[in-house]
Amino acid sequence: MATSEQQGIHVVKVPDIGEGIAEVELVAWHVKPGDRVEADAVVADLMTDKATVEVPVSVAGVVLALGGAVGEKLAVGGELLRLALAGGPGAARAEPAAAPAAAPVATAPATPASGKSLASPSVRRHARELGIDIARVAGSGPDGRVVHDDVVRHAGRAAPAPAGGAGHPARSGEEAVPVIGLRRQIALRMQDAARRIPHFTYVEEVDVTELEMLRARLNQERGATRGHLTVLPFLMRAIVLAAPAFPQVNARFDDEKGVVTRHRAVHIGIATQTPNGLMVPVVRHAESRDLWDSAAEVARLAGAARAGKATRGELSGSTITITSLGPLGGIASTPIINAPEVAIVGVNRIVERPACRSGAIVPRKLMNLSSSFDHRAVDGEDAARFVQALRGYLECPAMLFVDP
Repeated sequence: MATSEQQGIHVVKVPDIGEGIAEVELVAWHVKPGDRVEADAVVADLMTDKATVEVPVSVAGVVLALGGAVGEKLAVGGELLRLALAGGPGAARAEPAAAPAAAPVATAPATPASGKSLASPSVRRHARELGIDIARVAGSGPDGRVVHDDVVRHAGRAAPAPAGGAGHPARSGEEAVPVIGLRRQIALRMQDAARRIPHFTYVEEVDVTELEMLRARLNQERGATRGHLTVLPFLMRAIVLAAPAFPQVNARFDDEKGVVTRHRAVHIGIATQTPNGLMVPVVRHAESRDLWDSAAEVARLAGAARAGKATRGELSGSTITITSLGPLGGIASTPIINAPEVAIVGVNRIVERPACRSGAIVPRKLMNLSSSFDHRAVDGEDAARFVQALRGYLECPAMLFVDP
């Protein structure tokens, strides 16, 4: 950050976040020209390819000018904000410069004594996406901090009641939603992956009746002390056991160098829906974890991602990804690969259906795996054999506990 003390002006520059990043996206302003800010107040949110960074000011003053509009790309080291220093000659006569036309105004976070709402950047974005003034939302968190549930409750109370009468009211109006921040990053990554990767998807039915019996037994006997198990840790274990025989699947493809790197370690990305969009936190070294350790790490990472607190390191470095919509998983899907990986395993919902076993019709719990592969690195036969290996482990779950 740079200052010009002689003129009573303080210039806040776009910080160098590291890792060779040359530019960042401006995703939110928490101040507008004319606002008075205190030292350490957060004035803007910037975003790299995955992580959101809050930018505070080190001095008190009056905002003179904003250096960009929400959605713009800003160069590291460029001017972000200009302040007239508090008590300086510029503060008394400061006339705020016009803000960029596209820049929305957001409430600046401050202490409870200031009368302004306390909320994280992700909660503020959530409120903006719902068209809610966060200053009107009652906070239930520590010191009155507004959390995601408060925004949801406020949105429910603010929703207009349906019109009475036998007829149905006509609907009108439209909303233009800027594609910025994480939403933009998701769009660009998905577009790039779909355009550059020759996807093919393989769908296989898996009988998880025995697995579900085992899972229920483990949760009943050990859930209180070791935690609840979903299907996910069992699938993670199956991937770990199958990976050594299919190294071309646990790999990353470098388009620029034309090199496929096969990994011995299994770092599993878990596609996670958050209020701000899809994130993929990474369970590192899944091969060294048991079922409960995997489940605990998935829960921890998912919680951090949904709260907007996942670090850059927790959101990068996966070698293969699992995606699941749980009970909304449908019958089949065609997941898009999380580039630069070459495979993604999709979990569809479990349903109980009649099945033929040994000449008899019996009820079984069935689930489809919908998995996509990069055809540049994985042949169709190898992909099918990999999925069949996963099926073998899940249909005979005792094999998950046998060393290969």
